[in-house]
Amino acid sequence: MFSHNLSRQLLHLADELTSNQALQDVRISSILQYKHTQRWVPLTLPSSTPLRSAANKVIERGLSAVMVVDDGERVNDDTHEKGRVKGMLTSRDLLRQYGKDRPEEDPDYIKHLESTPIEVFMTPLSKVVFCRPDESVRTVRSVMAKVGVKALPIMSKDGRVEGIVTSRDITDFGLEAKDKGGKESYLKDMAGRVGMMANASMAEPPVHMESALRALNTQLFVNVGTAKLPHPFKTSDGVAGNKRIHGAREYATDVELSEDAEFIWKGEAGTDNGTSTTMQPQPYAWAGVADGVGSWREYGVDPREFSRALMEGCRDALVKQIGNTQSTDTLPRPSDLLREAHETVKERDVVGSSTACVMLFDGRAHQINFSNLGDSGIIVLRHIDSSVAGVLKRDRVLKREEKKGSDLRVSFVSQQQLKSFNHPYQFGWLGKGNEEDSSNSFKSSDDLCTSSIHVRRGDIIIMATDGLFDNVDVDDITSVVQIWEMENGFVSGNDLAARERRWEKGITKGYKEGRSPDDLAMYLCELARKRSLRDDVDSPFAMLAKENDIMWSGGMPDDCTVIVAHVVGEPGGKK
Repeated sequence: MFSHNLSRQLLHLADELTSNQALQDVRISSILQYKHTQRWVPLTLPSSTPLRSAANKVIERGLSAVMVVDDGERVNDDTHEKGRVKGMLTSRDLLRQYGKDRPEEDPDYIKHLESTPIEVFMTPLSKVVFCRPDESVRTVRSVMAKVGVKALPIMSKDGRVEGIVTSRDITDFGLEAKDKGGKESYLKDMAGRVGMMANASMAEPPVHMESALRALNTQLFVNVGTAKLPHPFKTSDGVAGNKRIHGAREYATDVELSEDAEFIWKGEAGTDNGTSTTMQPQPYAWAGVADGVGSWREYGVDPREFSRALMEGCRDALVKQIGNTQSTDTLPRPSDLLREAHETVKERDVVGSSTACVMLFDGRAHQINFSNLGDSGIIVLRHIDSSVAGVLKRDRVLKREEKKGSDLRVSFVSQQQLKSFNHPYQFGWLGKGNEEDSSNSFKSSDDLCTSSIHVRRGDIIIMATDGLFDNVDVDDITSVVQIWEMENGFVSGNDLAARERRWEKGITKGYKEGRSPDDLAMYLCELARKRSLRDDVDSPFAMLAKENDIMWSGGMPDDCTVIVAHVVGEPGGKK
């Protein structure tokens, strides 16, 4: 007879195989719908586009491949190109050209290469491998594996290119399930899918993307707010007590005791109004948080000094780069700010260590760019219409609000970097004369996790130290945000269509939008503190501790800093 544990393992394996089978049978059209619902970017380039310009566009749009269209028949409306498809160009094609050896007899080789039209380097239409919208994930992945590509155009039977699906799109959809014990099934005959129709053209964007496409021509803005609370048992000397032996009924409120640090810089390029209290939403904004390590007090080091110096260094580097220029062509990147700040901290010989996360909001590009080291991080919350989402129910929905039809979902959660449980990656410095030990003990800007995320009007971006994420589950954070939205009238009864109509009429909630991010940040800090003081309910920290064979129950008292960014329309009550 099977043992009880073995029986449970076999049942789990059977469930996993059944789930894997179901996921593999999902139609690729569902993957494409999910991709377009999350983010729509132009998928085409004119055939006369110079190679350098194409490379910049591919990087800017975060694309693995684009369709090349005929210049003579295209219509450029800044949202998509309509015209006869001539071929396909992948990021690998671009890299291959730049990776070639340069002829010694042609000193201007790179200049000539970069000015060459992409039509020269594309895969012609007759050789492009494609798949159909109604084919399964299993089939598409088999095709990708057999022909050695990571991007496939999806073409309908009437010759319309509906979009491009990549292996990452499938992974993001949650279908990266490994076939256990099975033999991968490859197609034996590729003839029926190689060679696209000579008169193929790009399909119109999906109907449900119309409002998002219109918004692409409108610059986004952001309102930013912040709040922080110190460790509830922090004393005036900076020492934090244990909740199990602490008898005080009043908790610390002096934010100067916190070992967290933060900065916010918002405004037009060419102005330094990082300390401004203006409530006007801004087209660009930078923000950062750092979490100092309290155990430095055991060595006579104030842990607040390092985290504060790091954030001050980021802000100083930002002001130096952008404060005296009117150009917004190249915005300072978070990774560069953290790199320069870390070097400045070492030059100043500030001993200590901290985690860090820095974000750039770029309303022109409709995206945020962030760099993270350790367990501070970012989440992005977004409303996605359930009637559009369909099979997109994989997005996390509030369980308690499911019956009410809540469409508020977690669109993105940043990845944490940990050496081991409760031991995150950190910037650090042991002092001059200990450079080698510092490089061995701590991480540098080379280890940053850097990413860009597409954002939309109405998105809520939350950046915080682990004082929030260790104590409040993502679903509960979403619940607080939903209540905040309802209280301020940003959504009413979850009627997103009404919100869209309000935006179309140019009606905004400008006054509340400007002030309420601070309120939301404080709500989250207070919730984190309440959860950290509980012994009867396991926090995310406690659950992860037990998974790592560490007995911990209840919450994890800590300093908590939260920055909230609310993506809005134009200032001044405009659409």
